[in-house]
Formats: sequence, C-alpha cells, structure tokens
Amino acid sequence: MSSQRLFKDQLASKVMFFLTIFSSLLVVLMAFGLYFRSMPILSLKPLTELLFSTSWRPLKGEFGFFPFLMGTFWVTGVAVAIAIPLCLLTAIYLSEYAHRRVREWTKPLIDLLAGIPSVVFGVWGTLMIVPLIKDYIAPLWETFSTGYSVLAGGIVLAIMIFPVIIHVTAEVFRTIPDGMREASLALGATKWQTVKHVVIRKALPGIIAAIVLGLSRAFGETMAVLMVVGNVPKAPSSILDPAYPLPALIANNYGEMLSIPLYDSALLLSAFILLIIVVLFNIISRVILIRVEKRIQ
Repeated sequence: MSSQRLFKDQLASKVMFFLTIFSSLLVVLMAFGLYFRSMPILSLKPLTELLFSTSWRPLKGEFGFFPFLMGTFWVTGVAVAIAIPLCLLTAIYLSEYAHRRVREWTKPLIDLLAGIPSVVFGVWGTLMIVPLIKDYIAPLWETFSTGYSVLAGGIVLAIMIFPVIIHVTAEVFRTIPDGMREASLALGATKWQTVKHVVIRKALPGIIAAIVLGLSRAFGETMAVLMVVGNVPKAPSSILDPAYPLPALIANNYGEMLSIPLYDSALLLSAFILLIIVVLFNIISRVILIRVEKRIQ
C-alpha cells in the first residue's frame, strides 16, 4: 500500500509539473506561431517602416501600424486614467469605511460587471456614451465630434476593468493586519491618515498587481472598443478624435480580403506586436513591483 501511495504521489507530481511547464510555454508557442506567420511582410519591409509609417493602404502594399499603435495607447491610457482613482477610492471605502451590509450588497454588483459580455458594453456605449460626448462634452471644448472617439472607448474600457481592479485591491486591503491599523490609531492618527500612510503603503505591491491585471485586459479588449472608438486609421491628437486600436484592426479585417498580398501577414504581425506590448508591459510592471516590495521591506 505504501509503495502504491508513493507511486501515485510521484505520478501526480510529474503530471502537475508537466501541465505547469505546458502552461508556461503557451505564450512562447503563441509568439512563435505569430512570428512565423508574420515573416513574409517582415522579409519585405523593415520593421521601423512598419511601426512608424502612418500610411495604411493594403491595396497599394502600404502597411503602417503607427496609427493603430497610437490608438491602442490613447484608449488604454484614457481608460487607466479614469479607472485607477475610481477603483482605488472604491476599494478603500469598501474595505475601510463601508458597513458590512453595504459590502454585502455592492460586492456582487461590482463582480457582476465582470460577467457582462463585452458586446453589451459596446451597445451601451453606442447608445449612451457616444451621444453624450457628441451633444454635451464636445461643445464644452468648442469643437465637433461624432462621439465615436478615444474618450468613448476609454470610458467603456474603464468600466469593463472596474471589477478586476476593485476586487483585487479590496482583497489586498483585507490582508493588512488589523493590528497595524490599531497601532496607527493609538498613536493619534486619523482614519484617513491610517489608510494613507499605513494601509496603502503596505498594500502598494498588491495595488500595482491589480492595476497590471486590469491593464492586461484593457490592452486586448476588442468588441466593446471597436463599437465606440470610430475605427479611423489615423493617429489621434486629442481624446475627442476617433482612433483605431490594434485589437479592433484584427477583429475587423481578419478573415476578409486576405487574397490581398501580405494582408494576412500584416494582420498577424499586428497580433504579434500586441502580444509583445503586453509581455513587455508585464515585465516592466514586475520589475517595478519587486523594487517597491524591497523598498517597503
């Protein structure tokens, strides 16, 4: 019996090790596949021209990704600028100030946002956010906008990443020992001073991790952003301009007009670029997280 248990234990350990290695290699396999399919256009055009050219004319063989890169960064940046302060303050209230009944009622509602299909967010943004920007926000800036803009995409995307950041941040706050709060209050600090100088400082690595998780989803979100951002292949110069993020480019065009030379390779190269952006961002965030943890310790 002991030998059978030992064999089962070793077998389970090896199986889990294999599955862990396989899961870790998925990103490498995906990157290799996309790079291999992108080789035709990379062999004909220099990468600098592809990344920094503003001309997107597939019929003429011109594939400039600069407008799509800028669209991705603009929409994601606006979403993050909106989401981070709102999510952080919401998580602070729920974990530090809210009554237990308030937490019990609001937490399921916030988590419910994560289960709503992205197309529903897109329809809601088209019906509510786009007219709001066109009729009210754009006139305040004394300019014209169709409403389909970076701002519309950023608002919709910010709402979509709300539950991820709020849920993770609130859970991190709950892991802070109550003794640290009580010690701060005993020294004469106010509730807000305790939150600001003790809770947030101790939970900073977890807050960064929550933001990274939200950004990882924001970079790759497709359907909702596609429906409200305008999809104009031109680098935006303000938040009221339309944009065309990389995920929307892939969703709109892949599977169509692939008989055009290099079109298939160009779209797969855009997917490869998006994957590289997300990986690099996670690596940079990980480095920052390690430095913050060392500084706190």
